[in-house]
Amino acid sequence: MSRIGIIGGSGLYQIEGISIKDELTVKTPFGMPSGKLIVGDLCGKDVVFLPRHDVGHRISPSQINYRANIFAMKKLGVERIISVAACGSLKEEYRPMDFVAVDQFVDRTNYARDTSFFTDGIVVHIEFAHPICPQMHKAICQSASVLKIKTHERGTYINMEGPAFSTLAESNLYRSWGMDVIGMTNFAEAKLAREAEICYSTLAAITDYDCWHPNHASVSIEMIISNLHKNVENAKRIFTSVIKNLPEERSCSCGSALKFAILTERKFIPAKVKKDLNILIGKYVK
Repeated sequence: MSRIGIIGGSGLYQIEGISIKDELTVKTPFGMPSGKLIVGDLCGKDVVFLPRHDVGHRISPSQINYRANIFAMKKLGVERIISVAACGSLKEEYRPMDFVAVDQFVDRTNYARDTSFFTDGIVVHIEFAHPICPQMHKAICQSASVLKIKTHERGTYINMEGPAFSTLAESNLYRSWGMDVIGMTNFAEAKLAREAEICYSTLAAITDYDCWHPNHASVSIEMIISNLHKNVENAKRIFTSVIKNLPEERSCSCGSALKFAILTERKFIPAKVKKDLNILIGKYVK
């Protein structure tokens, strides 16, 4: 049976209702993940949970080992990931306490994070026009609708570097570009998940209006934490419903993202790369 991964963002470090089977320390060719991966049962489905900042929020967005996190999920048999992320709103109508089923990303980290598994002796070009799995996106929107939790069904997430919040000039610039929400973590996850042929979706919880809104106080830690605590229970309700109702079979193309993406001639791929990345490329590279 395939597994569903849950990556918990700020404020989501544990999930009540999981029947825990194991807590695993998973080694990867890219180092160690953010923390132990919790393997268990939720709503009759096999799930793997990982808090991206580790328990107690000890890892900055700029220091998260995104490659290790996604590789570890793949290693444990995860085929789908629901990522819960706190974010700021860049539009009036996207209000604090709303959710956004993100469907697009723009990266502003200038690739300061490692966002590809394929860097040493192998060249891979994935298609990434639509970075969110359509089946997962639909499931999030349907679950939120049934639960009557305010969730915007479209949204572009601009991924800033952090860990500082935006300047006012930056916030207004992103608004002029038509961005919807701003965060620090999900672009790298989405890109790596696609390389790992894992379906990926983002459930963004809006905590504030960034710093652009003239009638709201500038973003503060106190504001974010307060809204996070209010939002986290609704986030759990949404992804629990998604997990419960997802069909066993995937109907998207995420699971074959590498089929035509590996450009390097097989005989030139280093043996160590083949070994290290076997769970990613093994079915294509012999």
